[in-house]
Amino acid sequence: MDGSADYITEEKRHSLLVELADLKGPKRKEILASLAYAKSLGDLSENAEYHQTREDQGKLEERIAKIEQILKYSQAVVRSGADVVEVGSKVIVQKQEKKEENLPDSKMSKEQKTYIIVGSEEADMAKGKISNRSPFGQALFGKKKGDNVSFKTPNGVVNYKVVSVS
Repeated sequence: MDGSADYITEEKRHSLLVELADLKGPKRKEILASLAYAKSLGDLSENAEYHQTREDQGKLEERIAKIEQILKYSQAVVRSGADVVEVGSKVIVQKQEKKEENLPDSKMSKEQKTYIIVGSEEADMAKGKISNRSPFGQALFGKKKGDNVSFKTPNGVVNYKVVSVS
């Protein structure tokens, strides 16, 4: 599995297919009905309802095109259950403090954080889902339990230890 490729989980693929069907079916019909009603109100140059409906139609078609592009160019993955970090992996990491000159090993933070590696379309840091294309996701990709991971942030280099991969 290539860490920089476009991936989506099977669950995300399914939710995009459901959304696409809804947008192409009921939502598109709803917009067309609203458009027909707005046209019936008369003068289109000063018809705010018509202009709003046309804007809504543009947004709908843009979203349909975006979903179709994601589905066409992204590879759906199912977690293989391997012990290496890949798209779909649940990773528990522990932050390592900077190494002090007088100490033989770097200090470990007691706090552990759990992340799920997902494709860039699914990334949501608030939910603990990090993109395989993010600096942290790229650093974790291919690592195993016990491996150390370092990556650059605007505040400097950050170090983590992989506690578990599932």
